[in-house]
Amino acid sequence: MLYREAGQFKTTYAADMAVFPIRQDRMALYLLLAVAFIGVPLFAQLHIWPFGGDYLIRAILVPFLILALAAIGVNILVGYCGQISLGSGAFMAIGAYSAYKFGTGVHIPLEWLGSEISIPPLPLVASILLGGLMAAFVGVLFGIPSLRIKGLYLAVATLAAQFFFDWVFLRVKWFTNYTPSGSVNAPELSFFGWIVHTSTERYLLCLAFVTIFAFLAKNLVRGNLGRQWMAIRDMDIAAELMGIRPLYAKLTAFAVSSFMVGVAGALWAFIYLGSWEPLAFSIDRSFQLLFMVIIGGLGSILGSFLGAAFILILPILLDQVPHALGIPISVETVSLLVFIITGMLICYLLIVEPHGFARLWSITKEKLRLWPYPY
Repeated sequence: MLYREAGQFKTTYAADMAVFPIRQDRMALYLLLAVAFIGVPLFAQLHIWPFGGDYLIRAILVPFLILALAAIGVNILVGYCGQISLGSGAFMAIGAYSAYKFGTGVHIPLEWLGSEISIPPLPLVASILLGGLMAAFVGVLFGIPSLRIKGLYLAVATLAAQFFFDWVFLRVKWFTNYTPSGSVNAPELSFFGWIVHTSTERYLLCLAFVTIFAFLAKNLVRGNLGRQWMAIRDMDIAAELMGIRPLYAKLTAFAVSSFMVGVAGALWAFIYLGSWEPLAFSIDRSFQLLFMVIIGGLGSILGSFLGAAFILILPILLDQVPHALGIPISVETVSLLVFIITGMLICYLLIVEPHGFARLWSITKEKLRLWPYPY
């Protein structure tokens, strides 16, 4: 039997369960990917607007993509599984420093045996993925308390991870190859023989990672595992009575979330920063990612992108628009305005629309799709 929903006829279960079941959404996605992979690099070379050229790629698009990937990881844990985490910055740091060690070679001295374990430097992609796996391993360890505690107590437990790894990467010089200042430089960015030099090449590499992981996350949350996460989030006792194992559901959420955040941390260090120190992954980064998820939309992959765009672009607009209008404004004032507007918006969204910008976009999209018959 044919039925119509939002202007589309669906005849099979497979068509209804597709990742993007509505034709307009698929067309919009293909257009967006074409613009991102082809249009943006060409447009950046035209220098026809104040933020064009290398600045558009290096200072806006590359950090946006990496932070969006990290926000997707946080959203899987907080938005889909309902486990509050304040240690995202630590997991980014684990991914960054682990990828650095794998990319420069791992040497573990065994003084009691008079030898050492040595692993030669690995390629860029392998180093980044292994960095994500190390973050996933640590995330599972710090996710074990979620089996007994929840809410604010779990947030404090994950906050302990943030403080612990801030200390570890600052004091244990083995992670920084014994550099005196604790800061490190990323190894050469070689991608299957292709040496990544320009900002456009860095952007395309980040875009490839984010596209793949966003698609994987979208499939995960719509599958059996994603349904288990959401059941645990909505009512964990009822989910357990239905046969869902809290141990498996919660720890897989911590593992997948930490893996994506760790990969984002490696990309942030290797591609965006180039050289970094532990302060680059402080607790401020954890709060920033959590704000992205809240503003963009809990339990929404699209919301992770919207939240990252808002948090990243707001300071740029507050800094550049007054100057363009001839209004003098200091850096300190811009920083204060960012905190004020972000806090006010979080309060507003929690009261009016708890699902954030993603829900507002969904409502607008449905009204446009059904126009001129919105009712």
